[in-house]
Amino acid sequence: MLTRDVSVSTTRRDLAKTRPTSNPAAGTSVSPTLWRLPDFMSDSEQRTGYLETAPVARPLGGVEEDEPPGRPRRHPVWQDVPQDKWDDWHWQSQHAIRSVRQLRDLLPFTPDELEAMGRLEGEYKLAIPPYYFSLINPEDPADPIRLQSVTSPLEAENPSGFELEDPLEEDKDSPVPGLTHRYPDRALLVTTHVCTMYCRFCTRKRATMVRGGWDAINRNDRRMVEYVASHPEIRDVIVSGGDPLTLPHAKLKFFLDHLAAIPHVDVIRIGTRVPVTLPQKLYDPELIDLLASANKVWIQTHFNHPREITPEAARVCNRLLRAGMPVNNHIVLLKGVNDTLETMRNLCRALLRIKVRPYYLFHCDPVIGAGHFRTSVWKGLEIMEGLRGHMSGLGIPTYVVDSPHGGGKIPLMPNYLVSASDDAVVLRNFEGMLVRYQAEDKPNTVAQTKTRGVSSLLQGTQSAIVPQNNERMARRKLNVITNHEEHEHPNGNGCGNGSAPEATDLPEHVGANGNGNGHHKPLDPLLRELSEAPLS
Repeated sequence: MLTRDVSVSTTRRDLAKTRPTSNPAAGTSVSPTLWRLPDFMSDSEQRTGYLETAPVARPLGGVEEDEPPGRPRRHPVWQDVPQDKWDDWHWQSQHAIRSVRQLRDLLPFTPDELEAMGRLEGEYKLAIPPYYFSLINPEDPADPIRLQSVTSPLEAENPSGFELEDPLEEDKDSPVPGLTHRYPDRALLVTTHVCTMYCRFCTRKRATMVRGGWDAINRNDRRMVEYVASHPEIRDVIVSGGDPLTLPHAKLKFFLDHLAAIPHVDVIRIGTRVPVTLPQKLYDPELIDLLASANKVWIQTHFNHPREITPEAARVCNRLLRAGMPVNNHIVLLKGVNDTLETMRNLCRALLRIKVRPYYLFHCDPVIGAGHFRTSVWKGLEIMEGLRGHMSGLGIPTYVVDSPHGGGKIPLMPNYLVSASDDAVVLRNFEGMLVRYQAEDKPNTVAQTKTRGVSSLLQGTQSAIVPQNNERMARRKLNVITNHEEHEHPNGNGCGNGSAPEATDLPEHVGANGNGNGHHKPLDPLLRELSEAPLS
C-alpha cells in the first residue's frame, strides 16, 4: 500500500456523515472527501479492470492508495450518476469541467488564485472529464493529478525567460502543413487540435488553441498522406494531435486505411492519452476494431503517475493488447508529480502489471506556461540511477531530452564507464561495484605495475572492487558456508562440532564430493577478498 504523508483522523463513520446532499456545481459547498467504490471485484478483475456490476460508492480519504490498478473512484458530485452513463464517453465529455467557474465549486482556491486563473483561461484550454477529475484528492493542493489538469497561477510565471511556443521547432521541420519530418525514417502527423483532457505541460499548446475545421477530411490531410507515400525512406508514422482518438471514425479511418496501404510504412503509432484520461472512449468495440484493422498500429500512451493506472485504464489496455496492438508509454518528468524515485518505481511497476511497457521518460520541454514543472537534469539521472539494476529491464524507460532547434531526442543515463586502457575498461554496476572487463580476446599489452584502486583494475592486478557491506556478496558467503556444512555432514547426523566454519576457515579448494577428493572448485576470489569483512 502506498501511503501519502497526510494526517487524517476522520473515522469511516464520520466520513459517511459528510456525504453531500447538494450539487456543488450549483454553487453549494461539498465535502472534499473522495468516494471509493466497494470491494466488489475479485483480484483478477481488479488486475484486468473488467467491470460488470454497478457499484455503490463508499468514502475514500486522502491517506492510503491501493497498489495500481486499484478501485474505481468518483468525486461526490457524481456519486449518483448511473453506471451506464458514467461508462459513456459522450456523457463524460459533455460533463467535463471547462471553466474556472466550475473549478471553484469543486476545489478550494484563494481569491487571488481564482483571479490569476481567470486571466489564463484565454491562454490555454481547460477540459477535465469527471472520470479523471475524480482521481484528484481535493484535500491536497499539490495533488499530482490536479497539477497535471487544473489551471495554476504559476503558468503565468517565466523566471528564466526560456519558454517557447514551439520548443521543438516542429513547424520549421514541416514540409507540408501538419506533418513534421525530422528523423530520416519517421514522420509525425498532427491530425487534430482536440484532446479529452488538456495537460498543463503540453508541448503543442499552440496547436490545441486552434478552433474548428478538424472534423472533415481536408486538403492538408491528403497532402500529409501523399508526402508519406512519396518518401519511401519513411517507415514509421506517428499519428498525433491533439489526440487522434477524438477524431470522428470516418476521419481516423481515412488516415489508418491510407497509411496502412503504403508498402514502405511498417509502423503506425497512435499517440493518445485516452486510456489515461477518458478510457470510456475505448469501451467502444467499433473503435478497437477500427484501430486493429490497419494491422500496423502501435499505441503510444501517456501515464505519468501510478494513480492514473485504474481498473478502467487496465481494462482498455487489455482490450488493445488482445486486439493485437502493443502498448508503450511515454512519461514526462514533472516536478511535484513524479520526480521521486519511489513514485517512478511504483509507476513503472504498475505499467508492467497491466502489460504496458515504459518507453520514454521525457525531460519536460521548455514550453510556455510549464516552467514550474521542469526539474534539473540531475533529478532525472538520480531517478534513472535508482531504476537500472533495481527493477526489471522491461520496466526501465529511456531518459531523453528533446533538443531545442529540432535536434530530436538525446538519451541521457548515469555514467557506467569509469576508465579505460588498451586492454580493458573499468565499468560500474548498479551496486557501485567496479569491474575490469576485457572486451577483446587478445593478450594483454599493458605491463603490470603495482598500484591501487581503479588503476589496479586497468593494470590487471585486480579484477573487481566491491563496496563494503555488499548484500549480494554477503549472500554468496552464506551460500558457501551452507554448502560446506552440507558436504561435511551429508547425512545430517550431527557429526563434527555442530558449528558452521567461518568464511576465513574455508579451504581454497573444496572437493566436489565434500571429502576433499575428486574435482576441486576454487573458492570465489571475490569472497576471498571479502572474507575478512564481517557479515552485516
